[in-house]
Amino acid sequence: MVERKTEVAKSADEAPLREDEERKTFAEESDSLWLITLGPLIWILHFLVCYGLTAMVCAKLGGNADWLQILRIVIAVVTVIALVGIGVTGWRAWKQWDFLDDFDYSHGLAFEEDRHEFLGHAAFMLGIVAFIGVVYVALPALFMKTCL
Repeated sequence: MVERKTEVAKSADEAPLREDEERKTFAEESDSLWLITLGPLIWILHFLVCYGLTAMVCAKLGGNADWLQILRIVIAVVTVIALVGIGVTGWRAWKQWDFLDDFDYSHGLAFEEDRHEFLGHAAFMLGIVAFIGVVYVALPALFMKTCL
C-alpha cells in the first residue's frame, strides 16, 4: 500500500517536468520546421526579385544598356545576400543534423533526437538545392546583352 502511494507521488511530481520537456521538444521541432522552409523561401524571393526587376527594366525602360548594367549589379547584390542567407540556414541545419558529433548513425528505435536530427538533415539538403537554384536564377544576368 505504501509503495502504491509513492508511485502516485512520483508520477505527480514528474508530470510538470514531462510537460516542460514536451513544450521544449515542440518548440525545437517547430523551429526545425521553419528552418526547413527558409532555404526554399529565400530562393523563391530571389527568383521573384530578379525576374520582377528584369521585367520592369525591360518593359518600362526599354532595355537601355545603362539600366541593364545597373540591373546586373542589383541582381549580383541580391544573389550574394540570398546565398549568404541560405549559407547561414544551411550551417544551422548542419549543426542540428549533428552528423559528425556523436557518430551514432544507426538506431534501434526512433527517439525525439532522431526526429530532430532528421529535420536538420532535410533542411540542410533543401538548403543545397536552394543554393544551386539561386545560382541558376542569377546566371542569365551574366550573359544578358539586351532584353530580347
